[in-house]
Amino acid sequence: MVRLNRIYTRTGDDGTTGLVGGERVPKEDPRIEAYGTVDELNACLGLCRQANRETQDAEARAHLDGELQRIQQQLFNLGSSLATRLETRWPNQPVIVAADIVGLENSLDAMNDVLEPLRSFVLPGGGPTGAALHLARTVCRRAERRAFELSHIEAVAPEDLQYLNRLSDWLFVASRWIAKKAGEPEALWTP
Repeated sequence: MVRLNRIYTRTGDDGTTGLVGGERVPKEDPRIEAYGTVDELNACLGLCRQANRETQDAEARAHLDGELQRIQQQLFNLGSSLATRLETRWPNQPVIVAADIVGLENSLDAMNDVLEPLRSFVLPGGGPTGAALHLARTVCRRAERRAFELSHIEAVAPEDLQYLNRLSDWLFVASRWIAKKAGEPEALWTP
């Protein structure tokens, strides 16, 4: 159970922060960079959900909002995983599992099935929600890079890395899908 009675603790004033389990590390530690970028990604998804409120297609709006809310919950699990060294995980700790990755793949495939194949790269846009999803995709790619950097120093759950990789693909397809559902044009790169 999480209980946040007091938001400031002053313990970080010395440039350190605590991992799950209590160990103190520098705020620029690769582990902090990894889960901090996942937190940033989650905030981007909050913006996506707000932009999506303007989507006129009620069914598409509700579907996308449900998917984004589920992913936001999973990103908290991912943050929990990245904030904990593998050897100090506790029983029943919320973490990313294979079913989360399969869920992203199934959702991605269902959205992609209604889209035309691409003949060029898509320029980020596709209406307010599509543009917000493209921004989230780029933050997700950075989170993936930070998690891989961490994995070169110490162990990271493979599911965490796979999830971030699949999520960036999901965000790309979701941006195209909501643009189509909202009747927003997609601009393609012209070399």
